[in-house]
Amino acid sequence: MVAIGAAIAAAAAGCSGQDAPMGQNALELAMSPAEGAGGAYRPDRPITVQARNGTVENVTVTTKGEAVEGALSADRSQWKSRWSLTPGAEYTVTATGLGKDGKTRTATNRFTTAKVARTVATTLEAPFDKETVGVGIPIILQFDRPVTARAAVEQALEVRSEKPVEGAWHWFGDQQVVFRTKQHWPARTDVEFRAHLAGVRMTKNHWGGKNQTVRFRVGDAHVSKADEDNHTMVVKKNGKTVRTIPVSMGRGDVRKYTTTNGNHLTMEKASPVIMDSSTVGCGPGCAGYYRQTVYSAVRISDSGEYVHSAPWSVGSQGNSNVSHGCLNMSPSNASWFYKFSHRGDPVKITGTSRELEPENGWGYWQLSWKDWVGGSALKRSQHIGPTGDIAAPAS
Repeated sequence: MVAIGAAIAAAAAGCSGQDAPMGQNALELAMSPAEGAGGAYRPDRPITVQARNGTVENVTVTTKGEAVEGALSADRSQWKSRWSLTPGAEYTVTATGLGKDGKTRTATNRFTTAKVARTVATTLEAPFDKETVGVGIPIILQFDRPVTARAAVEQALEVRSEKPVEGAWHWFGDQQVVFRTKQHWPARTDVEFRAHLAGVRMTKNHWGGKNQTVRFRVGDAHVSKADEDNHTMVVKKNGKTVRTIPVSMGRGDVRKYTTTNGNHLTMEKASPVIMDSSTVGCGPGCAGYYRQTVYSAVRISDSGEYVHSAPWSVGSQGNSNVSHGCLNMSPSNASWFYKFSHRGDPVKITGTSRELEPENGWGYWQLSWKDWVGGSALKRSQHIGPTGDIAAPAS
């Protein structure tokens, strides 16, 4: 067996196909792992090709027909794979170099990565593949067990944006990581999220099991502002007001029935939805118990707040607050807003006494940018462009 990292004397390229004499300036290509490494190569270790007495000109690595990304050093003396490797997979490495003697040589290696016994499953809460979303949309990744190697996981997450933005990841506990931009996404932007998690060591005994790619489109900028004091919601599309809607918000005499103040995002839509006060601690037998079916409901928090149709409160809409915390609208206005909305549209509410918590639904825009970046395991933001991200200083 050849030891990992041992030098491979490369065969000379050319029609003759004969081995080149090993002179003082003859190129040598050292590969890691080396031929004969077996199936014990850890997937979180990189593939490297090192040139001695010359430069690396080209490296191609494939597994199941798919190319593996990597980069050359500035002096072209070394090539290194960028992401972790898939456990239990076969890889083929073909490297070409140019020696100081002026001769081009090629070396090939095949190896299999080690299998792993335990993997961490991931779920992407938002966005969905091929979904058209709002300008405030976060990327939300959930893990089925606590992650201890949060920095390693964060380094394996890649975002590409058609239009340049600055963004950062933020951990909420050890089982959820969220990406948010510093400012809202530019309208009409194509975005790609790649989770290169296969082979990432997430805990002492658990590894990432698979990679994932999701492509989505940020649509028109739908931004709504609702004011409790004047009982209206102004809806804008790409900066222009398209509708001013009379609303009735939470009546405010009880905290749980007070509409939350701050930067919300639309999270999901459903029609009908059953509103049940049991979800906020008032079950059957409670003095304020209710269970009611509503239509054209757009969720904006996890504390039971929706924008929805409320034909029973039309007389109060535009002049007083009588709801249990939701934004009541007439059936026609609610139906219009329901059809208009994408997941991730900003809805800013002002004038109430109860502040939206950052972890109440998608209240992520409640955090300052400094605090958001502070929740990154790497403590940095990223400049995002069409070809990926480059580290940017926290601001």
